[in-house]
Amino acid sequence: MADIAPSAITQIDLPACGPAVLACGAWLKNTICLTQGNKAYLSPVIGDLDNAEARRRLDDTVAALCHRLKIEPEIAAHDLHPDFYSTEFACAFAAQTGIPVMAVQHHHAHIAAVCVEHQVTAPVLGLALDGVGLGTDNMAWGGELLLVESAEFRRIGHLATLALPGGDRAAREPWRMAAAALAKLDCIEEITHRFPDQLAAQSVAAMLQSKINCPQTSSMGRLFDAAAGLLGVCLVQSQEAQAAQAAIMLQQLAEKNGPADALKNGYQITDDNLLDFSPLLGVLVSEQDFVRDVAKAAAVFHATLSAGLAAWAKRAAQHYGVTRLALGGGCFHNGILLQGLKNRLDGCSIELLSAEKIPPDDSAIALGQAWIALQALQKT
Repeated sequence: MADIAPSAITQIDLPACGPAVLACGAWLKNTICLTQGNKAYLSPVIGDLDNAEARRRLDDTVAALCHRLKIEPEIAAHDLHPDFYSTEFACAFAAQTGIPVMAVQHHHAHIAAVCVEHQVTAPVLGLALDGVGLGTDNMAWGGELLLVESAEFRRIGHLATLALPGGDRAAREPWRMAAAALAKLDCIEEITHRFPDQLAAQSVAAMLQSKINCPQTSSMGRLFDAAAGLLGVCLVQSQEAQAAQAAIMLQQLAEKNGPADALKNGYQITDDNLLDFSPLLGVLVSEQDFVRDVAKAAAVFHATLSAGLAAWAKRAAQHYGVTRLALGGGCFHNGILLQGLKNRLDGCSIELLSAEKIPPDDSAIALGQAWIALQALQKT
């Protein structure tokens, strides 16, 4: 059994004491979390669980943490996705040790991790923005507005959805997300003209036309991909592991340009609380100035996202009477998006809670799972 140096374990104070929890994290940037009393112990990042070596490290990490910390878990927690190795491990561990097991929705866990950092137990609004996480409706979530209270949450809004032509492949090929945006804007005939070098362009257009193999997603990460594809910034990710490459390139262009004004009427908030950036995507498609100056376009894109998110949060805070807003998910690595949101909420009654001690990405999922499971077990 491999050992873990104490210095490699991140210790985090929990807002309350509770039973010992083993939380097994997500698929990407996997970490393991153990709790005891009012302490959480987060492992180093194990990595993405797409290979046998990473899965072996997960097994070894759980054994090493339990041994070093002398903790016998009383409940195991895992992501809602049934096909993750971390889910499989948690269920097997629970069956072997005779303890209960609990599935935790991905974005709920993101928000819970931020609440732990800030020692918040009162209800919060949660803005969870990332690439993907399985939702309670079995759809691909990733742009979520949640109302979180203790071990419970409600999805009170989400980004208007885009199709994923070809399913998971669309996350690796941003031109496909651009094609989905064109289809949503009733410009499906432009797909083959805009992407003549993509051999699958005609078949993707046909898929979008017939809505075959085109699941929907509310992901903010895929919205970034769509913008990058429309602007020609990144059509295909260079490596599967760099699923945020297109978003990073857009951020770098926006930084090069400097601050920009948000696009007027660049978003809509519908009566059923969907935040729709279709007007912004439409301008990226048609505005010739943006075609000539992609750095300016990237800056306007970021500014409009921040403006829309801020308006969405203010509306929710007023409607639900909750004035704390927790920000979770890998999209909050983007400093322009984060600072733009902070600037637009500065001076209003909303208190922002963002990741500080641990990153906002999937390496925080295990901590959020642990806190939710601990609270759930205390209620039983």
